[in-house]
Amino acid sequence: MPFKLSPTSLSLMKDCPRCFWLEKHRVWKRPASIFPSLPNGMDRILKIHFNNFREKNALPPELCENSNCADMKLFENKNLLQIWQDNRKGILWRDKNRNELHGAIDNLLVRDKKLIVLDYKTRGYAVKSDTQEHYQLQLDVYNFLLRKNGYETEDFAFLLFYVPKEVLLTGEIIFDTTLKKISINIKNAERVWNEAISLLEKECPSKKCEWCEGV
Repeated sequence: MPFKLSPTSLSLMKDCPRCFWLEKHRVWKRPASIFPSLPNGMDRILKIHFNNFREKNALPPELCENSNCADMKLFENKNLLQIWQDNRKGILWRDKNRNELHGAIDNLLVRDKKLIVLDYKTRGYAVKSDTQEHYQLQLDVYNFLLRKNGYETEDFAFLLFYVPKEVLLTGEIIFDTTLKKISINIKNAERVWNEAISLLEKECPSKKCEWCEGV
């Protein structure tokens, strides 16, 4: 049967191949952890924030003040972007066996007709030197999907971190922003994709983790 994968499920495979296999074969699914609603709320208002600047053909201050973005603009096709941002749709690609890979992006920049993935992250504390490494596969997959759909992308992407700084007397919360430029590795995304499909076509892995040991 064809399988439907995403950056989240590929990350699960890297964490525990057996949990991944059981979920995709609809045998058992790892219980979802409690996820705070703040990131979803931030994601919603940031999309509105960026769309306001898109209408003005301008970059928001957290980008225009960064020299890395001096010759860039926001992706102009708002209708297409809305599809790509939708978790139920996103950017989609199927291989020759109808196996599906999809992912929902936060936003896109453009430079000389090449697309640049821009992903928002909300954190409760300052960005560490290795923080961006945790999102490497996610960004690689987004670029892999765009290229599979015929779009040119730069060999880098951006992570835009929002970290709470202070609360004003009026109750408004001020966020610090940090923009990180990340090199993209398309071969890494393709390798992980092939590894995932190969694993799913075999017998269930025997090595268990603390989540699936009772299954």
